[in-house]
Amino acid sequence: MSSFSREKAAPLAIVIAAAVLAGVTAAAFLVGSSSVSLGDLVAWATGGDVSASAKSILVNVRLPRVLAALLAGGALAVAGAIIQAVLDNPLASPNIIGINSGAGLFVLIAASVFPSALWLPPLAAFAGALATALIIFGISLGANTSRLTVVLAGIAITSVFGAGMNTILIVNPDAYIGSSAFLVGGLSGVLMDDLAWPAAYIVGGLAVALLAAGKLNIMALGDDTAHALGMNVGATRLAMLGLAAVLAGAAVSFAGLLGFVGLIIPHLVRFFVGHDNRLVLPLSAVSGAVFVVVCDLLARVLFAPYEVPVGILMAFLGGPFFIYLILKNRRGSLD
Repeated sequence: MSSFSREKAAPLAIVIAAAVLAGVTAAAFLVGSSSVSLGDLVAWATGGDVSASAKSILVNVRLPRVLAALLAGGALAVAGAIIQAVLDNPLASPNIIGINSGAGLFVLIAASVFPSALWLPPLAAFAGALATALIIFGISLGANTSRLTVVLAGIAITSVFGAGMNTILIVNPDAYIGSSAFLVGGLSGVLMDDLAWPAAYIVGGLAVALLAAGKLNIMALGDDTAHALGMNVGATRLAMLGLAAVLAGAAVSFAGLLGFVGLIIPHLVRFFVGHDNRLVLPLSAVSGAVFVVVCDLLARVLFAPYEVPVGILMAFLGGPFFIYLILKNRRGSLD
């Protein structure tokens, strides 16, 4: 798709994404093991009369789950777009380079040491995500470091951190309730209390990301040009990686190790609207939210009456896509 046609398609893509988001969000409220009628949903949303059973399902089950999917999808997709731009690496995403695993390890450590501190997991997740991001950033600065080397380093880090998480759960099985779903990524057990702090970090992080999108465009011009335009490239890269760590860490703190959202969505968005991050970031946020809501909805209904964690379904989709990108990289085509 040419740059001109992508620019023309951008407004339409945003409108379509917003409409799809509204539709799938409504569907996520309606469909599940206990269905809710559209009339009950409209009555509840507008403050009208609704049956006690329908209200209980909507408030206690569907609302936290749908909000969790929206927040996690938007946060992880934007984090992936930022990481790919900062590292200039189309193979990078929070789960591929180990940021999710770093956040998950620190969450389990915090849950083991301070189990009653509900405000601590998001901060611990951010610390773990940031530490991993800094390690990857340091590796990417090495001489003759290829894009694939950075990805392989991230996979190695993910393996080490995964071993650390499993060790904690073996030594202290009660460290984290629902740990099996946490390790693959799941939203079934999320409560509103779990979302309070992460939601604040994600909303704030997304706002900062949208305001800083122009800086990513300047960085894409090359370090020399960015310096000539007055940008401190090193500080900006670190700040943007820190922002990606906030978004990914906050999502991991309640959704677990969801994978491939930050890999798939930015690539699809760039295909339709090009590489202008002022368009890529907001559209990634909306599209990421759509993607996770749809995947979670499918995870609920495809295997009914059983339910699988949404992270498993995402792995089935993301694995082949990652292989495709690796093969594309070997051919030297990174657009």
